[in-house]
Amino acid sequence: MKTIYHKANSRGKADHGWLKSHHSFSFASYQNPDRMGFGQLRVLNDDIVKPKMGFGTHPHQNMEIISIPLSGALSHKDSMDNKRAITVGEVQVMSAGTGLQHSEFNDSRTEEVNFLQLWIQPQELGVAPRYEQKEFDQKNRENKFQTVVAPKDNSIDDALWIHQQAYISLGNFDASQTINFKLNDASHGIYIFVLEGEIEVGDQTLETKDALGVWETENVAINVKENSKMVVIEVPMN
Repeated sequence: MKTIYHKANSRGKADHGWLKSHHSFSFASYQNPDRMGFGQLRVLNDDIVKPKMGFGTHPHQNMEIISIPLSGALSHKDSMDNKRAITVGEVQVMSAGTGLQHSEFNDSRTEEVNFLQLWIQPQELGVAPRYEQKEFDQKNRENKFQTVVAPKDNSIDDALWIHQQAYISLGNFDASQTINFKLNDASHGIYIFVLEGEIEVGDQTLETKDALGVWETENVAINVKENSKMVVIEVPMN
């Protein structure tokens, strides 16, 4: 088993006033040749958007883009005529494919929005752009992992799908237990991102917003030291 540890304060930072962002991997003005992604996971941004502010219309192409709100609500509008708000408990996926444009905005006058945005490189280029979002019952991630994103051809009926052999799972765990995470494919790796709490994998302790990449193993034992929430991203490593 191989691992790579990314402490929360080692992430790239950007403060634009209306937006505060932490970048797990190279993005925009943060460029680190040692942090260009984890396998097919290219971007993991932890964004906080101030009230009545947001991202203006901008383009994307040939990327699978997943948004997961952690607090607040984010309004979405795109060139496919989708106009929706995404809230806590929901997950949004976009296949940029041949190209699309979209904007994201915090409509609240008082509350900030905190959300994760992930970019996963697709296994096929030039697909037709698509958009989907779904609300997931958060009770189904209590002391177990709930898979919210999976490959297009998979047996997980409730999951949103993307054009890559990748899986995204969310879990909320009580302290003092060990969770065994079994990879869907032994050639894949997983990137564990702690949303809150404290866990231990092997001899590595992870606290809030720390992350650990793990590969060359079929199973990962996660020791939950404190009540914890985490997201696990399983991706092909090449």
